[in-house]
Amino acid sequence: MQNLTRRRAVLVAPGSDERKAVKALGSTADEVVLDLEDAVAPARKADARDLVRRLVRESDGSRAVSVRINALTTPWAEDDLALCASLGAALTSIVVPKAETAQDLAHADQALAGTDIGLQALVETPVGVQNIGDITRSVARLESVIIGYADLGAALGRSRSALPEHWLAIQDGVLVAARAAGIQAIDGPFLGIADDDAFRHSAAWTSALGFDGKWVIHPAQVESAASAFTPTDTAVEDARRVIDALAAAEAAGSGAAQLDGQMLDEAVAVAARRVLAQVGAQ
Repeated sequence: MQNLTRRRAVLVAPGSDERKAVKALGSTADEVVLDLEDAVAPARKADARDLVRRLVRESDGSRAVSVRINALTTPWAEDDLALCASLGAALTSIVVPKAETAQDLAHADQALAGTDIGLQALVETPVGVQNIGDITRSVARLESVIIGYADLGAALGRSRSALPEHWLAIQDGVLVAARAAGIQAIDGPFLGIADDDAFRHSAAWTSALGFDGKWVIHPAQVESAASAFTPTDTAVEDARRVIDALAAAEAAGSGAAQLDGQMLDEAVAVAARRVLAQVGAQ
């Protein structure tokens, strides 16, 4: 996987509510997504765009700041794209909602030409799930794919009370496609704002599957989400020992490395590197 922004806990805040947006930007979330889409009424789209422009430019760079634009089929999308492109290095990425095809990402990619702003694809329709392989391989600028449960569940006719396990087929499909493309797989928001057992189970479930992080919709959930996607101290130490053993074997000209009586292969090395990447280590 390429060197990507850490996204264990991603806090989404309405781009039209300065108080909530400022609070989010002052949180400990790895990334804050300022939302111009679902959280903003049609009559307030232009005002929200102006507020987001100011907040992004005033951000201190202590964490990643991204913007969820309106869907590309809406009348607001082009103005959103133009705004984001104008923000340059102050903006980490654009989240493209209801991403359904590689062409959707190519359109956003073209709008960002000449910038280093990344892209994230929010997959929340059956067509998007069906085309997940094409989406994840669409453009080099793409950094992550996120599952949007609310819209996807509604389109599928799935109950809002469905357990994380009921989404396994879709979660695995998204994860495999993301890994094949070398990008992040991010779990979408839990449909509740409390930091309760149900939320923590949801985060633990997708962390165990192999996801890189989770969207949250309330600051109270940030700490639990970050914890769920942060390896334990023991796991980090084991990963360091694996990398050190491989480096020592290479330096000695050995074709094989061992640790604690076990042979180390590339699969073990990949897992160790992922653990270290999750804690921001090399």
